[in-house]
Parts: sequence; structure tokens; C-alpha cells
Amino acid sequence: MRIGVISDTHGLLRPEACQALQGAEHILHAGDIGSPDIIHALRKIAPVTAIRGNVDREPWAKVFPETEVVELAGLQIYMLHDANRIDLHPQAAGFAAVISGHSHQPMQEIKNGVLWFNPGSAGPKRFNLPVSIGALTIENGNITGKILMLPIKP
Repeated sequence: MRIGVISDTHGLLRPEACQALQGAEHILHAGDIGSPDIIHALRKIAPVTAIRGNVDREPWAKVFPETEVVELAGLQIYMLHDANRIDLHPQAAGFAAVISGHSHQPMQEIKNGVLWFNPGSAGPKRFNLPVSIGALTIENGNITGKILMLPIKP
């Protein structure tokens, strides 16, 4: 199963991000959505599970939880916007992955058998940070991640 992961769009869904998400069977948005239009557009590509981030304060954002557990291809995935605010032990809870955003810095690492994955920011470019999304693959009960740098014009 191929899963697209996007975060920190801040109201901007780049065509490059939509193109990179083509073929995903599910999309995870890890918060700081910025506009409900982002989710509507992503749903044209694949089913979406989204959480709200710290900038998602408008009334439309209330439908999105701050954290979410999603089961995909038999694996449990925990989503929260800011990984520094996690209040559980992912391995003990049986999660295969923890998906976050917030930092705008793409990152993936395995801690105690759990994939910690941040796709970086797909929205407005900030500082010298890249514009990126992520892709997860679940195959034979294993989850792997890949950071995809988006080719954007300056």
C-alpha cells in the first residue's frame, strides 16, 4: 500500500505536491492545513485522514482532531502535529509509525521499532528549509518511508 504524507500546507497546495501524491491509496495530512480547500483537493486524489495543527484555529478546523489513529494495511499509525507533544509510548501502544509535522523539517528515523516520520512542509517556503512531502509503503506488514523533495520554482 502506498500512502502519501503531507503537512504544513498553510493554505497552499502546490501542483507539484498533487502530482507527487498521484497513485497514493490514502493521504495523511499532519496538520497546519490552513484552509478546508486543501482537504477537498486532496480527496480528489485519495481518501484523506487529517489532523489540525496549531494554526488551524478557524471554525472549519474543529472537525479535525488534534491526534488520530488510523489503521492502514493492518498497521496502526499515530498522527499528531508536534512530535514533541506526544504523551504515549508508541511501541507499547502497538503503533508501527508516528506521523507529525510542525517543524517544517523532513525527518524519518526508527526508534524502538517504530517509524517516526515528518514529511516536512509542503506549503509556503520558509527560510532555507526544503519544500517536501512524504511517501509511506506498507508491504508484508512492514512500513517504510521516503522523503520527496518538491521541485519548486523560486
